[in-house]
Amino acid sequence: MEEVSIGILALQGAFAEHQASLNRLNSSRKLNVILVRTLDDLNQCDALIIPGGESTTIALLARLAGLFEPLKEFMKTKPIWGTCAGAILLSQSVVGAKKGGQELLGGLSIKIARNGWGSQVESFEAPLDLNGLEESTRPFQALFIRAPVVLELQSSSDSPITVVARIPLSLLPPSLIEENMTEDDPRTIVALRQGRHLLTTFHPELTEDDRFHEYFVHKCVLIQ
Repeated sequence: MEEVSIGILALQGAFAEHQASLNRLNSSRKLNVILVRTLDDLNQCDALIIPGGESTTIALLARLAGLFEPLKEFMKTKPIWGTCAGAILLSQSVVGAKKGGQELLGGLSIKIARNGWGSQVESFEAPLDLNGLEESTRPFQALFIRAPVVLELQSSSDSPITVVARIPLSLLPPSLIEENMTEDDPRTIVALRQGRHLLTTFHPELTEDDRFHEYFVHKCVLIQ
């Protein structure tokens, strides 16, 4: 079987946990997992995961490593999955950035709010409603840690957005709930795909449930 190389940006954040999840996958193709710290590492990859961590720090370290512009070019032709901080970096625009602004890779037609779920002490777990994953009727128990919130889906006729997971409206933090809010409000979206790119606002790598990693491999990386 042809080997597929999936990189994990390993400058800061939960890259080791993503590595462990990919190594657990029982894939029909051999996965070569690469921890990406240099341009040479990136050039070996067929796809990339940007982990959770601190989005401004990851952006700064990528810039210092000479990777920021190459990452922008990479995502024009190859799949990227951003989790939590990685989701912020893949967004078109961000609300609540640190003073001085936030460098973004862009690429996904959404507006996102940094730390939209609250502070570290307000971290929580919640079962998600799934669309397109294996065993979709079995909820995914997701872990949210200073997670961003999707505020708006911006129109893109060239590459429509597919919602992959939502959090039930009843489980939203009270600070996010508004009168007449419905289950299809963008703020309930916690995972989405646009083209071959995937975004999750939570941390699937911190669970033993590898269905999102399997989804990325089979629905984003192996699909041409």
